[in-house]
Amino acid sequence: MPVSRRAFLGAVPAALAAQPAAPAGINRRDVVSRHNPTLRAIDPRSPLSVGNGEFAFTADPTGLQTFPQPYLTQMPLCTQSQWGWHTAPNPTGKGPADLRLAEFDTFGRKVGYPTSSDGQKPLFDWLRENPHRLHLGRIGFAIDKPEDVRFIQQTLHLWTGILHSEFAWRGQTIAVETCCHPAQDLIAVTVRGRIPVVFEFPYGSSAMSAADWTHPEKHSTRQQAATPYGLDLDRRLDGDTYTVRIAWPGIAAAIQQESAHRFVLTPATDRLAFCCGFHRASHTPADPSATFAAAEKHWSAFWTSGAAIDLSAAPDPRARELERRIVLSQYLTAIQCAGSIPPQETGLTCNSWYGKFHLEMHYWHAAHFASWGRPALLERSLGWYNAILPSAREKAKQQGYAGARWPKMTAPDGRDSPSPIGPLLIWQQPHPIAMAEMIYAAHPTRDTLARYRDLVFESAEFMASYAHYDAKSARYVLGPPVIPAQENHPPRETWNPTFELEYWDHALAIAQRWRERAGLARQPKWDEVRAKLSALPVKEGVYLAHENCPQTFTERSRDHPSMLGALGVLPGRKVDRETMRRTLKKVFAVWKWADTWGWDFPMVAMTAASLHEPALAIDALSMDTPKNTWLPNGHNWQRANLPLYLPGNGGLLLAIAQMVRENAFPINWNVRHEGFPPAMAAAR
Repeated sequence: MPVSRRAFLGAVPAALAAQPAAPAGINRRDVVSRHNPTLRAIDPRSPLSVGNGEFAFTADPTGLQTFPQPYLTQMPLCTQSQWGWHTAPNPTGKGPADLRLAEFDTFGRKVGYPTSSDGQKPLFDWLRENPHRLHLGRIGFAIDKPEDVRFIQQTLHLWTGILHSEFAWRGQTIAVETCCHPAQDLIAVTVRGRIPVVFEFPYGSSAMSAADWTHPEKHSTRQQAATPYGLDLDRRLDGDTYTVRIAWPGIAAAIQQESAHRFVLTPATDRLAFCCGFHRASHTPADPSATFAAAEKHWSAFWTSGAAIDLSAAPDPRARELERRIVLSQYLTAIQCAGSIPPQETGLTCNSWYGKFHLEMHYWHAAHFASWGRPALLERSLGWYNAILPSAREKAKQQGYAGARWPKMTAPDGRDSPSPIGPLLIWQQPHPIAMAEMIYAAHPTRDTLARYRDLVFESAEFMASYAHYDAKSARYVLGPPVIPAQENHPPRETWNPTFELEYWDHALAIAQRWRERAGLARQPKWDEVRAKLSALPVKEGVYLAHENCPQTFTERSRDHPSMLGALGVLPGRKVDRETMRRTLKKVFAVWKWADTWGWDFPMVAMTAASLHEPALAIDALSMDTPKNTWLPNGHNWQRANLPLYLPGNGGLLLAIAQMVRENAFPINWNVRHEGFPPAMAAAR
């Protein structure tokens, strides 16, 4: 977790300390606006989105979803929400309780985990794929021939949140503006030019597109209410329902149902303004002009709040691209990762892992909100852990542990999805503690303590219970079985992963501080575990991935170099700085970067910043390798079926905030910054 390292790391080198304090008064609008994404053609890998954290709409260059086909295998055009999920019929007639668990020897006792599909593949697969996030509906222009369109320009104006699109069609120049309401799940659209608009609705799918357009008989779209200026629709997919409201107040237009799930709105003139809202329950009418005004007010307030950084004075040509990524990452995480539940790795753009979210990634998605002075955006999803606390307690109890064990891959219900890997991960466990501490640093009140104390205490109880005391070596060990953050390790042969050992120490220290703040005595077991926790594993002067991994820098030098996170992501109380410096440089030299992930580069930069190696921090963030690909829309591309990766965006923002706190930019970059919160004190 990003905190002050100075208390741990000693004096800042003189050259860095001499760097002048950044002056205030950044022209934020200039910084933001110079990175407005602009397209002049269909780019299937880089559509633009509007959203509000709970809901997002992704458009092609027409400003709507007129041409979905080119995007299907690249970055699908979806309309998604935090509440919009679909559960397909269960072909097995069985449930989670019927899934047979694989037993793992855990220091002489058997613990079951849902890791094997042997003999139960239909149930295993159904539990993984359901519920899946739903594409709520496609909105596009009624254009039969894409070749009839000549694209002129599309620009996303970040300061206002308004997407402006222009294209030529049938002798007309069509001008479209699209925005998302900041507090409702709806878009508003204005159109200059006479062109019909189509609304279509699919069946659910666990695929990347989150939509099945081939089975109209499996779902229904019924008209509920109609007026001269609006239409309400009732949507039903198996046991899931939602409503759609299309409204064009004061506009001369007519809507007709052309097929079971297709409706066409035809304007009577060359002016059209409408709203389309998607709702799980009842909702109020929306007005297009009011929605645009609300969006402009919201985004102006967003950009003028929290922190800002200006890299325009840096002579290094990498600085402008880095600044672009920073600005767009703020926008994308605000619309994709700031909702009431943790986001999936592709946010509200399209499906990854069936639309489910991975709790070990929650920190990378959302912790940066607090480090950039916007803690309220982190709090939106942090409270969700309270909702699943009973099931997390039951999960720990079933495995013979105390406290609450958080799932890995899950949906809003908090049920852990079966997987050969996920159920054996543990590094998501300290996240609620670390993120609650970030909220307390921003709001050190009794209300904050009351809101999150159960999450902190129950997480710590499991952590202390999970650590096993080995009497022979007089120390506490983590695993086996365990799969660390670097997932390419066999669980029965893995113990004491470096990052997890440091995270256990750090989070238990925070939990003790929370007990003291609440007027409670320190928990003796937590202190005992910290005091006797295994040392971080070292071989030949560098940290290993885990204690039983001498191959860390040979055949295991791929996936996450997670040992680096022990100093950088974490304050590194147990870390020897020079050992970590050697580890950092060895990772740079031998790691297989094409087999990493988007948040690894920020993690490496955070380690470099903590070691006051600014050149290495910039090198890590700017590395030219496939998983560090950043598209024109600001998304961090990973691979064909993972065309965007928001932990990369969130990780970048975490790294930049830490580099500011550590004064870890190259001196000649002349970085200007403002609004970053003061560093948190370290827990003892």
